[in-house]
Amino acid sequence: MNKQLESLITAVALFIFSLLVGLTGFTLIEDLNFVNALYMTIITVGTVGFTEVKELSSAGRVFTSIYILMNLGLFAYVVSVVSSYFFEGKLKTIFKSYRSGMEISKLKNHVIVCGFGRNGSMACDELQKSGKEFVIIEKDPEMAQVIPDSMKQFIGDATEDDHLRIVGIEKASTIIITTPSDAANVFITLTARHLNDQIMIIVRASSKDTENKLYRAGANKVVMPDILGGMFMAQLVTKPIVIEFLDLLNGVSETSYHLEEVGYENLKPEYKDKTLKELNIAASTGVIVLGVKDNIKGLIPAPSADTFIGEDDYLIVLGSDAKLKAFVKEYTVLNYNDL
Repeated sequence: MNKQLESLITAVALFIFSLLVGLTGFTLIEDLNFVNALYMTIITVGTVGFTEVKELSSAGRVFTSIYILMNLGLFAYVVSVVSSYFFEGKLKTIFKSYRSGMEISKLKNHVIVCGFGRNGSMACDELQKSGKEFVIIEKDPEMAQVIPDSMKQFIGDATEDDHLRIVGIEKASTIIITTPSDAANVFITLTARHLNDQIMIIVRASSKDTENKLYRAGANKVVMPDILGGMFMAQLVTKPIVIEFLDLLNGVSETSYHLEEVGYENLKPEYKDKTLKELNIAASTGVIVLGVKDNIKGLIPAPSADTFIGEDDYLIVLGSDAKLKAFVKEYTVLNYNDL
């Protein structure tokens, strides 16, 4: 059951129970018909003080007194719960979760992001910019108000098998684990690898000891933001020009240059199985080939003109928006927005 609905369902159930008690009591003690018993129940629960349908007997007065005392706290609780759903946005959250659930069930080859904290939210922003399908699983119900409506979400615990299944772990291509607890991250990694032995697992870690445990648990890549952040800040002092260039490659700077990857399968037929010299990309479009991911040799930075681009290889290219558009149009079967 959705935990967001539990308090509302409890409040409604208590209210219905109270009505049944009143109906039963007034029917049996005062011998009232259904309409009059319901009327007496409503004015008693609502404490509005309208006229009674008839003079109550002594037993009826005792029952009514006890019934009023019983409902004082109960009615206040029901009103507060129902009000919170309408005025604090909980009803909107439930609707958003239901809509996300319907969309999540249709996903395939998507990315699961565990946690919407500082690292998780940045990962989601980048995935959204690239047009990649993803779903967020977040343990804290309060975060449902923070997550943008445009992002699919599920409020649940990523350490639980059933919750990971709900967000489509068996059909997902990648899981990004960003929770602040290293212990939880190790457990989620073990669970994810057990449920999908082909999934790409990228995990946040706080220490070197945890990094080794995560790799043993089945992680493909482990990222340590604290260490990377410290190194980056130091290199702003020791290697400022290098960092400025890296910002340009990552699209962090205000320039329009971007670093992109294009797979062999995305090339037009006439440009497949050729060397970089034969492709002549720089002369044709102005785009620079910074590297090649060869399916046998691995990553080749600054590849030579004789580097052959074959099946399962990738081109890593750098260029401005205009030059990349020209490259995509000339060399690939993609649209620029597909990159």
